[in-house]
Amino acid sequence: MKTGNALAALVFAATMAAAAETATVKLDWSRIERECRTTPTLQVVVNPPLRRGTPIHDEAFAELRRLGADYVRYVPWLPYPKLAVAELAPPADGKTSWDFSLIDPMTEDFLEATKTHPVILNFSTIPQWMFRTPQPVTYPDDPDQATWTYTQGTELRDPTMKELGDYYARLVSWYVNGGFTDEYGKRHESGHHYNIDYWEVLNEVDFEHSMTPEQYTARYDAIVSAIRKVAPKMRFVGLALAAPSSNPGMFEYFLNPKHHKPGIPLDMISYHFYATPSADETPEVQQFTFFDQADRFLATVRYVESIRKRLSPETKTTIDEIGSILAEDGRQGRPDYQFKPFPASYWNLSGALYAYLYSELASMGIDVAGESQLVGYPTQFPSVSMVDWTTGTGNARLRVLQLIKDNIGPGDKIVAASTGSSAVYAKGFLHPDGQKILLLVNRRDRGIEVKLPSPAARVEFVDQTTGNGPPATQTADSGTITLRGLAVAVVKLK
Repeated sequence: MKTGNALAALVFAATMAAAAETATVKLDWSRIERECRTTPTLQVVVNPPLRRGTPIHDEAFAELRRLGADYVRYVPWLPYPKLAVAELAPPADGKTSWDFSLIDPMTEDFLEATKTHPVILNFSTIPQWMFRTPQPVTYPDDPDQATWTYTQGTELRDPTMKELGDYYARLVSWYVNGGFTDEYGKRHESGHHYNIDYWEVLNEVDFEHSMTPEQYTARYDAIVSAIRKVAPKMRFVGLALAAPSSNPGMFEYFLNPKHHKPGIPLDMISYHFYATPSADETPEVQQFTFFDQADRFLATVRYVESIRKRLSPETKTTIDEIGSILAEDGRQGRPDYQFKPFPASYWNLSGALYAYLYSELASMGIDVAGESQLVGYPTQFPSVSMVDWTTGTGNARLRVLQLIKDNIGPGDKIVAASTGSSAVYAKGFLHPDGQKILLLVNRRDRGIEVKLPSPAARVEFVDQTTGNGPPATQTADSGTITLRGLAVAVVKLK
């Protein structure tokens, strides 16, 4: 009897385990949540591998061009002052240090690769000499050498902020008006007349220079006022917060029109999310951590949305850095840092994370969901990269974005779905032409059978078998498909 009970328990456990690996999608196509208005896109961060002549330059920009996304965010930023700051020394004795020779090539290549699409530019790094510091802040002579100490100080040397605003007005004029006149009346010609749709004002201001809500809002107003004089049609993105859940006061203050000068636009706000596991977490644990952290971030988004709708309902939102950062990347500024390779499945886990967040953000009505970032590499956040940093070819993270961008987007009707499984996420999208699309995300690194609400006409997917290749396609005449571990699939139903 004792042996029989043990055997029965084993059979029951095995049956339950098998059942747990089956997900059944249920949805009612007549029950529309809302119309999707969320653009899937990415950010391109300036770093040395994207410079002309590198092994990956051509292919990385070709991937960007082939993707064809709208509202790609371009960010020259603090680790590489010579690639990001156009005036590295203060004007003095009738001379200025304006120099775009290292900045222009990459910026031109970006604007050419995205020239038929609206873009967001963010030259996020303020010239360090504009801040009061005990000692002058140095930076490497080698433009490719990263430094993490450039953004020091909290108080501007010019409290009127005219110096700050004028810098950004001249920077914008260089790219949209063919050049500018410097502090001493000398004309600098660029020949550029690019169309730049949005200018994002600074980046992660809760970290960089530790700005208070009052400081950032005043600096935003000064920069926007100056830029509008040279580019009246420019629209603006504000905040770009690194830790939105820690800074509710920033949203409350910035989104209140009473705290801005008359006429200052609040076109769009932005903030960021990265899933970050602990240093001792294995890949088996990370698959739980990433999605748990994503759900906590979604709670933050709901809270921020309540503030935005109350104070400035016409302001749009771009969450323009969505991704994951492994704990080891946090050591990259230390002398003993050595890159440690991570498993190929990591790219699929991070891609699945983006697909899940894109769909949930679409259900909330967020305007833009930007994956981060085109190129990372050892010493500059390798775990955020969307391409292979040795070849420039897109990895699974880029392929998931491609899969979503090519099949789902603004104009679709969103339909809630359930699966009866904590592992498999599903959401329905109804195209204007009546095509029924099912987005499926396997949040676990194991194969799971999925029963569809109707037979599939076509299945496109990214999983651990597709590698760096484009999304694969299969036909599925039955009403059941199998999702491999950490797969993302777009199913077109009959």
